[in-house]
Amino acid sequence: MTKFANRVHKVKPSFTLQMATIAAEMKSKGLDVINFSVGEPDFNTPLKIIEAGKKAMDDGFTKYTAGPGMVELRQAICTKLKRENGLSYEPADILVSNGEKQSLYNVCQALFDEGDEVVIFRPYWVSFPEFVRLSDAEPILVDTLPEKNFEPDFNDLKSKINSKIKGVILNSPSNPTGGVWSKEAILKLLKTAKENNWVVISDECYERLVYDGEFISTEKLNRDYNIQADVVTCISLSKTYAMTGWRIGYAAGPREIIKAMSKIQGQATSCANSIGQKAAIEALLGDQSCVEEMKEAFKERRDLVVALLNDIPNISCRVPGGAFYAFPDFSYYLGMSASGKLLKDTFDISEYILSSAEVVTVPGDGFGAPGHIRFSYATSTEIIRKGIKRVKLVLKNLNS
Repeated sequence: MTKFANRVHKVKPSFTLQMATIAAEMKSKGLDVINFSVGEPDFNTPLKIIEAGKKAMDDGFTKYTAGPGMVELRQAICTKLKRENGLSYEPADILVSNGEKQSLYNVCQALFDEGDEVVIFRPYWVSFPEFVRLSDAEPILVDTLPEKNFEPDFNDLKSKINSKIKGVILNSPSNPTGGVWSKEAILKLLKTAKENNWVVISDECYERLVYDGEFISTEKLNRDYNIQADVVTCISLSKTYAMTGWRIGYAAGPREIIKAMSKIQGQATSCANSIGQKAAIEALLGDQSCVEEMKEAFKERRDLVVALLNDIPNISCRVPGGAFYAFPDFSYYLGMSASGKLLKDTFDISEYILSSAEVVTVPGDGFGAPGHIRFSYATSTEIIRKGIKRVKLVLKNLNS
């Protein structure tokens, strides 16, 4: 029998991808499944970006690029960061990766070792603890406050601070909650990081999908208030430009950290794909109206899904400020039974909804949030109405 490395047993599989796989398998069998698990826009990549990718192939840009990314793309990223985030960088401060997910993996590999600890706030994106574990460090889970957009519970954070902590990961707007942290919360975290010599890893994947107010980058606050914490900002083109399959993301930060990340990436994947990089230049420097159009559609869907969820008896759903996820509280239904089976956690509730309503959702227990269930509204208003109606109907059949 094959003996696997300890890291294989230590890391958990991505259950969000598992739910998406289940949905695809059900559809392949001809079932009328509604999928609220998907973490990607349902829009196609805008035409001008697609055309830039086609032109890249026609022009022969199908070879390796520089490991950190094409200089032209890194310069375009610098232009974008200055234009939209008010941040000045040089190309040497930028690393282009095969999706932001690789950027986050790279930074954990570059910074953390066995014996180190990294602060992660729950609810968390499922990959955050696993990135930390794959670097042989350990995640320290800190509570958040649902009534404050799932901002950190600083009392809980304070109680867990120790000399082993080397970094902290924040994600605003958040997956899975859609919560957008206030300027005050981010500043307080930055000051705590500086006082304790932590590196701040800011996942800003959903930066352009903020519906109420303006997005402010963590590093912008760090500079404006002269806190001088070390911040690595990780950003994706996937959600902003509906480019999930193109696999282009990037990191911006202190040059020595970016250089270390690039060194690791060079041995792992050499570089991000050249065609995607060329398309990314068009995405960043071209007409941005497509972003606003998608954002408006998501906002309409957000308002609809929140209203429909709150119309279900004993369900409470806060209005998410960003991303494209609703995160309602299903705690009332814990302990109920369906056909004699006890629903002891949200995995059971999601499984019940799947089997009885053919609706795919993502259980909050997997995000470190018992009682909650994630609904992605990256789908049409028609499907949202149909899916939530099904959920409402099958919940009536539960026995207390």
